Amino acid sequence: MSNILSILIFMPLALAVPLLFFRRDNEKLIKSYALIVSLLTFCFSVFVFFSFNPDNGDFQFVEKSLWVKMINSYYFVGIDGVSLVLILLSTLIFPVSILASWNTIKTRVKEFFILLLVLEGALIGVFCALDLILFYVFWEFILIPMYFLIGIWGGENRIYAAVKFFLYTMFGSVLLLIGIIWYAFINQSFTGVITFDITQLVVNSIYVPLDKQIFLFILFTLGFLIKVPLFPFHTWLPDAHVQAPTAGSVILAALLLKMGTYGILRFSMAFFPAAFVKLTPYIAVLAVIGIIYGALLSIVQKDMKKLVAYSSVSHMGFIVLGIFALTVESMQGAVLQMINHGLSTGALFLIVGMLYDRRHTKEISEYGGVRKVMPVFAGIFLLVSLSSIGLPGLNGFIGEFLILTGSFGSFNLGTYWFTILSSTAVIFSAVYLLWLYQRVMLGPLEKDENKSLKDISKIELAAILPLVFFIIWIGVYPNTFLRVTDKTVKKMLINYDDSKIQTFKELHMKVNQEQK
Repeated sequence: MSNILSILIFMPLALAVPLLFFRRDNEKLIKSYALIVSLLTFCFSVFVFFSFNPDNGDFQFVEKSLWVKMINSYYFVGIDGVSLVLILLSTLIFPVSILASWNTIKTRVKEFFILLLVLEGALIGVFCALDLILFYVFWEFILIPMYFLIGIWGGENRIYAAVKFFLYTMFGSVLLLIGIIWYAFINQSFTGVITFDITQLVVNSIYVPLDKQIFLFILFTLGFLIKVPLFPFHTWLPDAHVQAPTAGSVILAALLLKMGTYGILRFSMAFFPAAFVKLTPYIAVLAVIGIIYGALLSIVQKDMKKLVAYSSVSHMGFIVLGIFALTVESMQGAVLQMINHGLSTGALFLIVGMLYDRRHTKEISEYGGVRKVMPVFAGIFLLVSLSSIGLPGLNGFIGEFLILTGSFGSFNLGTYWFTILSSTAVIFSAVYLLWLYQRVMLGPLEKDENKSLKDISKIELAAILPLVFFIIWIGVYPNTFLRVTDKTVKKMLINYDDSKIQTFKELHMKVNQEQK
């Protein structure tokens, strides 16, 4: 148990190495091996989930040993409730992605599945790291496999999309690195010791002057918001999604976007409380714009993948708003919605990929009446669409409800107008997803190409049913996961009770008056 997180991180990384020695022509063995490794990692994460003590809000399964002595950096890992549920989501999505690629990846099969396993290990590392340098190494390492997944196995404009994805996220990473180094030296100035230990930096954050907190908050948070992505940093996302292979789109939507919101929770919120409160109105405005803007753009899309991509911009805006509302309800809703978005949007990208594999087009106008020849597929498509809309009884409802409820009474947001405007996107989501379903699945079956379509296969069913299972489970009994994150969220909010927020605001007013 003392090395359980290291095993979880390095299991997919280490077990990817034997794939190098597999014969290229033995594709079935390569795929089967990758699937077994990913399933083994998932089973191990389930064991960690049930070994975790939800009544303890501190980090658990902690491992710490000196890594880079010169800068006092440690190999320091541990998990709390928030990182645990994201790890569980990650290990679930990768077997699903491997099954989704079973019959669609036909070139460089060995390299594709090696990159998937490497990406899985790096993602788990991001959610476990408790040292800023270690976190940054895992954060940056993820760019490499994702760049190649898009650039080699993507669509016609894959090089453009891969380079755009790389440049945008690299720019955010540079800002984050500058913030990490600057914050470490500021911390050293009043402690006499340089450290990248997250737990120590959180304790020392109260000594950081307000003006420096603001600059550091901007550096950290911009790096995370580009990854989310929040409006207006979202333009890389539709291109990356449209050009990525199905597995790439699923991983990008379900997991990589959550790295941004996780970073805001773990670092921006913990390190810079005064700046967090001061700049909340600006971030909240961007979140609301992104929520409405992404929903409206989804309505007018002609490409199914672009529609789902812009819906992610809208849904991730909801999560950011829930975080900055700083109430227990909104924060719990934001964390749960990270999981919900990963399940529902991941399933939507799987569904689009299944249609594309049959017709080799993502244009909505090319379909119609598909329900008549694919009835099982149509039923799953409808259920996933309703979960993304937020139908009561499915996973999307409880997350959005908690965010809206917590945001409406938020002391930090200061007004209920943010919540009222955001709630309009719930209506818009019903418009674009039900209209998509109507145009693709209902109506007359006119095109000859659609008349010969085969219903969902056994492998495709094996890929999507786990997501459907959790969509229903969370909708019926969300307390399974809310109980795990409850103590962690409350601990994150210790510095943000109403009295302290008021003190922060009074401090800002005093500083502004002195400057005038």
